[in-house]
Amino acid sequence: MAIGLHNEGFSDALVVLGAAGLVIPAFARFRISPVIGFILVGALVGPAGLGALVPRAPWLYYFTISDPESIEPFAEFGIVLLLFSIGLELSFRRLWAMRQLVFGTGPAALVGCAALVGVALHLLGQSWGGSAGLGLALALSSTALVLPMVGTTSPVGRGAFAILLFQDLALVPIIFALGAMAPTASDEGWVGIAGVALRGGLTVVAMYVGGRLVLPRLFAQAARTKSPELFLAASLLVVIVASVATTAAGLSPIVGALLAGLLIAETEYHTEVEVMTAPFKGLALGVFLITVGMSLDLAAIARNWMPLLTAVLGVVAVKAVVTYLLLRVANARPGIAAETGMLMGSPSETTLIVLATAAQAQLITAATASFWQTVTAIGLTITPLLALLGRVIARRIEKRDGARPDTLDHAEGQRAVVFGFGRVGRMVADMLARHDQPYVAVEADIDAVTQARAGGYPIIFGDVARAELLDRLDLTNARALILTMDDPVLTVRLTKRLRAAFPALPIIARARDTAHAAELYKAGVTDAVPETLESSLQLSEAVLVDLGVAMGPVIASIHDKREELRETIRRTAMLERQPRIRRIRRTDEIRPA
Repeated sequence: MAIGLHNEGFSDALVVLGAAGLVIPAFARFRISPVIGFILVGALVGPAGLGALVPRAPWLYYFTISDPESIEPFAEFGIVLLLFSIGLELSFRRLWAMRQLVFGTGPAALVGCAALVGVALHLLGQSWGGSAGLGLALALSSTALVLPMVGTTSPVGRGAFAILLFQDLALVPIIFALGAMAPTASDEGWVGIAGVALRGGLTVVAMYVGGRLVLPRLFAQAARTKSPELFLAASLLVVIVASVATTAAGLSPIVGALLAGLLIAETEYHTEVEVMTAPFKGLALGVFLITVGMSLDLAAIARNWMPLLTAVLGVVAVKAVVTYLLLRVANARPGIAAETGMLMGSPSETTLIVLATAAQAQLITAATASFWQTVTAIGLTITPLLALLGRVIARRIEKRDGARPDTLDHAEGQRAVVFGFGRVGRMVADMLARHDQPYVAVEADIDAVTQARAGGYPIIFGDVARAELLDRLDLTNARALILTMDDPVLTVRLTKRLRAAFPALPIIARARDTAHAAELYKAGVTDAVPETLESSLQLSEAVLVDLGVAMGPVIASIHDKREELRETIRRTAMLERQPRIRRIRRTDEIRPA
């Protein structure tokens, strides 16, 4: 069946994809977060923007979203993939190490912010039930926006992630609690909360046990096929099944997505899975931000700008101060606590869910819910600005205290990186380990990875031909990069890309022959080692000696041949220095007295 030109889904897809293609590069050029761009696009093409003009100008139909609800499922899937990718960056060991922040600072921040906001609203005339609902809703912060900005490994990211993780876990109990507080509710609401807790706990345990048994085998089979499509399908299947399972148990689907990411993070496939799913996460997150922008009615904001501005500033101030104080109690540095507090100041995408629940439970009126939904949308829009303000405040605090600002801990980046773990890569790794030089290897053959891991080698599974993987490897602080793959074309292509991105990074590459070595030098390697050169010369030496030729003339001729080939490489690659291809011989180092 042909798709009609007036098909709503087709038109909406064109708008969303067009926005992604224009917003991301345009805002990246000016070093502005695309978050603001997507939200502004949503406000522009939504029903309160150009969409309102469609009856008078029908041609605008093709540039607006005619049915905002039709794209909400894609936005929700984006949030699920975001939590899945966060889980991939973690491990159960790391979560256990963060337990004090997650289950100490996390609930303290949620309850403290909710209490202060709720009491303030009650003093302004809101009922106690409505104040509780609004306080809990506005106390939530945006996982979708905060973590992509700061990650989960930086000092700011660790504190933010701990608080956000607890909030995500508490979302469903909050919704059930608001339902139980409804004027028409009975005691069954609290029984429902207990039932959800029991079912959710059993589901999480079952998923953990089943995932540890099934996932390694599933991804091993997908990796052996060397089919990116199958690997991606397996990844998305795991996310969807986990989300459906936790939803059926009464928990949020994002809890299942996070648990799926944690389980895969315990396997050697986590890096490749993260690379595979990253494009979908980014696009779906953009769709979510467009839906947020659609909820902004610029005309209504202009009419009520003073109450809205007061509400936004009040919520941000309360949450920033409470988060700052709690992180200081947890021994965070002042600058880090201040930056984290500013990031956590705005409401969350889940705030909209809690507001809808409170309205449905008749704890707040529809007009009140609409007002705070607008406050939430404005708060999400200014989150990148709050992040910038937080960094400025942190720098001033650290400068005032005479301390150096904390940065991302790159201790793991201070090591050599070996691409390829065949016979050559393994030999290089053994020599690095013998001389106590830290390294990590990257290999696309899952069987080689499994065998290497069994032998205790630090290795990750991933395809270095994918540009996304290179971006995830944190090569900025790598001490050296060794390319050992038996793929001349890929080696040259990687060298050009990496040399352009990291001008000072030492790159040592395995070359197939002298011609390949010259090409690699042109591409920018620090040193290229032709494998056929030395093996051929050593073979020639053994043959000549066995044929009875004197050792002295043989060594001299081999030395001359090596110099000749080295000069050929230098001329072909147009080098100003001689390439370092000389073989070090023990007889060269130990000479008779």
